[in-house]
Amino acid sequence: MTMGMLIATLILLTFIPGLELRASIPVGFFTPAIRESMTWPVVAAICLAANIAVGVLTFWLMGPVERILRRWAWFDRRVWPILERSRGKLHPYVEKYGEWGLAVFIGVPLPGTGAYTGAFGAYLLGFDRRRFWIANALGVLIACLAVVGLCLLIDRGAIAEESLLRRLFLKQLPDGTAG
Repeated sequence: MTMGMLIATLILLTFIPGLELRASIPVGFFTPAIRESMTWPVVAAICLAANIAVGVLTFWLMGPVERILRRWAWFDRRVWPILERSRGKLHPYVEKYGEWGLAVFIGVPLPGTGAYTGAFGAYLLGFDRRRFWIANALGVLIACLAVVGLCLLIDRGAIAEESLLRRLFLKQLPDGTAG
């Protein structure tokens, strides 16, 4: 595979909702073809930049998408009230913690968090572009550091061979070697 194809693979993986850099960094870290072609800091930098772009593009597209969807009466009657209730529940936390609260939400590497959901929530809560960009960059950086740290622990053998965490990240062959 060419270097361009490897980089495109990492970027495309990062753009998949629900995966983002939480999947693309381990793939880049533990796939032999990628690992031979670039160092882990380069993999992390590519995935970090792509994941920040995910949040920025999603936030930027929310306005036009909302305007299109709100033209349909069913969306305005059925879906928009649910979104309004969610906004009402989240608003006190955003008022209290601001960008830091959103950054932590984006950065915690758990299902349902990340740049896509952070951008969606920030848009619904009325964040301005600058506040969201700061929170998005900080949150994605938090997630990147957590995933890279975990990958380094696995790679250096600090996580036990038999652990579930290691098996999730590395496909184990019957002879015990990583595949």
